[in-house]
Amino acid sequence: MKFSTTKDVLLKGVQTVQTAINAKSSLPILSNILIDVVNDSIVLTTTDLDIGINTTIPVKPAVQGAITLPAKKFFDIIKELPEKEEITITVKKNNLVHIECAKNIFKIMGLPKEEFPQLPTFKDKDFVMLEQKKLKRMLATTSFAISRDETRYILNGILFVVKPDHIRFVATDGRRLAMVEEKMQLPKTLERKVIIPAKAVSELTKTLQDEGDVKIFFGDNQVFFDMAQVRLISRLIEGEFPNYEQVIPKEIKDKIIVSREKFLSAVRRVALFTNADSMAIKIDMGKDKMVFSKNSPYLGEARVELDADYKGKDFSVGFNPDYLTDVLKSVERENVDFEISDPEKPGVLRIGNEYVYVVLPMQIT
Repeated sequence: MKFSTTKDVLLKGVQTVQTAINAKSSLPILSNILIDVVNDSIVLTTTDLDIGINTTIPVKPAVQGAITLPAKKFFDIIKELPEKEEITITVKKNNLVHIECAKNIFKIMGLPKEEFPQLPTFKDKDFVMLEQKKLKRMLATTSFAISRDETRYILNGILFVVKPDHIRFVATDGRRLAMVEEKMQLPKTLERKVIIPAKAVSELTKTLQDEGDVKIFFGDNQVFFDMAQVRLISRLIEGEFPNYEQVIPKEIKDKIIVSREKFLSAVRRVALFTNADSMAIKIDMGKDKMVFSKNSPYLGEARVELDADYKGKDFSVGFNPDYLTDVLKSVERENVDFEISDPEKPGVLRIGNEYVYVVLPMQIT
């Protein structure tokens, strides 16, 4: 095996795939990156057995073959090589690999391709096609609500629902819920309901671009995202996702219409006075205004008044400020509609029929 390419091209490819590696794995081969030369390109692949990522990059005319190398050491070597110089990588006898660039020569031991886990193929499988930019936005507006509590493994991912007329993503940690829906025309036979793990969601979000499409293939217990140059495969979380639809309140009449940026700024300001023992901020609702406040003993207090379009009753409610800032940062709206009618009932942020965010209130101390 032999190929030549430039530092920036090779470095970008390695950076794309190395995040799938689990440094704590007991299997040494899982710390390696598979380099497979096919015609005038190389395919770089990594996996931790839960997710796998590969990317294809162009190279100069090459000698076909494959090898696996310790990913971190390989990345460190490439990163330190001179800029704008050609790199030539050659496999010698006994899996010894030569990395040559200008007057620099490195020799590193590899392992044969046969020891590397083979990723499954998804030919002839059902798939959904979506714009990468759209999928990236849908994940951004839901993924922050994924539960980090490993004892509730069913909630450690995003529910992906495919229906003949729409696709939907849902995430919840039990204290808040985010749901986004995209109308589509799909085959009536294509209905799926799968849970994509948080790690796969995170890696996918990093990989998705603002241009191009993504094909999403479904296997028995895996999902495959094909973005042309980069492909990601992930195991699915097995189990039954909670009945999320029953916890979404019906739309109410007395909505609070407020500037999203001003809402976000007000929450951030009063949140400066929260601490681990007292997280809730207070929101006083009044005619055409919202008053945000936080009073912390031995620290001080903050108060921010905000103009809002509101004609409902006066009341006070408490929220975890992080649960408000997460959603306000992710939605792209000038004004948002926030529904809250009682200090004991959840707050709801809706955007038409395509997005809903439900957050439970906190007791004000």
